[in-house]
Amino acid sequence: MADVYHIPALLHESVDGMNIHTDSICVDVTFGGGGHSKEILSRLGRKGHLYAFDQDADAVNNIPKDDKFTFVRSNFCYLKNFIKYHGVNEVDAILADLGVSSHHFDAEDRGFSFRFQDSSLDMRMNREGGKTASDILNTYTEQQLADIFYLYGELKQSRRIASEIVKIRKEKPYKKISDLLDTLTPFLGRGEKEKKILAQAFQALRIEVNEEMETLKEMLNQGLEILKPGGRFVVITYHSLEDRLVKNFFKTGNFEGKIEKDFFGNFETPFKLINNKVIVPSREEEERNPRSRSAKLRIAEKK
Repeated sequence: MADVYHIPALLHESVDGMNIHTDSICVDVTFGGGGHSKEILSRLGRKGHLYAFDQDADAVNNIPKDDKFTFVRSNFCYLKNFIKYHGVNEVDAILADLGVSSHHFDAEDRGFSFRFQDSSLDMRMNREGGKTASDILNTYTEQQLADIFYLYGELKQSRRIASEIVKIRKEKPYKKISDLLDTLTPFLGRGEKEKKILAQAFQALRIEVNEEMETLKEMLNQGLEILKPGGRFVVITYHSLEDRLVKNFFKTGNFEGKIEKDFFGNFETPFKLINNKVIVPSREEEERNPRSRSAKLRIAEKK
């Protein structure tokens, strides 16, 4: 299993949170480099099993040779269908590490990082289909672009950026990362602020390309359906948009955070929170793995 593909964040904290027993049936919906899966497998006995999902063809290279492991080459929004397909009705624990792996950021041909200016504006997790970042920049309306940069990137100048993109693409379509950087340059601050704005813009496009918010909602809903009572849902988030969805879902059972009450005035929620306060990496982990710095871990148990 490749160790350089991705260093898993909050490895022991997240797998400990799954409350694994030797005969547990577990799901890792974000297999990636297999770091979390490897740790899960080390805690399973012969009767236990791990199902791991990943839609990226590169992840196939990290599959371990283990009879207790089944790899599913699919987006995790099809979680319930594939678990049922494999003859499983309920699972004991689900782990989701929602961050983009260091492998993706470091792969020049994937378009996830603004470091590689000659790379194509792709950003697809699954390169076998779907729209690319180039498609979005060249075809979306000005309003759609403004919404994406504001909602998914939280960029204050989203309207001005969208207007500039629409004006520029009439003369030259967006193909390379350098094309987008040229457009964004007038909107950047200096130093760390410059990097932050670039990261926000690229995050916004990546979320739209991969429909990350909608697929996350699907996975959470389906995960709730297939979890056994007493089963654990463990999620690591990296930005406020996904963290807010997970926080609301674990607390109230819906994504808006609406608190429902029964006839007696008691809160109705499908989960019991295992950690009321979000778990973050130690200083030692942050120094060892800088990509962990924005990681937040939430753990809930199905009632």
